Amino acid sequence: MSIPKILVLCTGNSCRSQMAEGWLRHFAGSRAEIFSAGVSPSPVNPKAVRVMLDAGIDISGQTSKHVDSLMHLDFSLVITVCDNARESCPVFPGTVRTIHRDFDDPTFATGSEPEIMREFERVRDEIRNFANDVVTQHLPAVSDRPAGIR
Repeated sequence: MSIPKILVLCTGNSCRSQMAEGWLRHFAGSRAEIFSAGVSPSPVNPKAVRVMLDAGIDISGQTSKHVDSLMHLDFSLVITVCDNARESCPVFPGTVRTIHRDFDDPTFATGSEPEIMREFERVRDEIRNFANDVVTQHLPAVSDRPAGIR
């Protein structure tokens, strides 16, 4: 049995989908391969990198990519994290489960720098809880026992 592949889609693949990719990698470990992409990609947002690092997750090595560059992969789950991505989501071959959750885009936050960072943190924490639920509900548990032992 192959390891499931999960794709997180957003419009720009710069913030919400990058945070979701980081959290899903953290919670899934070796149980899944995690990817993110956008329908109109732009560079990874440095504030997203900073708030994720504050939470102990380093996404600084992740890059923004167009969903078309991943169409050759056989995804078992596609997660859209904004309404625009859901509406623009391409059709994937095979049987692909989809999950949609529209998260606020913290890049539109206004106010002082601390107020903007609090919005990034709020969205980060919402995505963390969502990602944990996705892994718990949609990925098989890894047994701590060696194969053949009951």
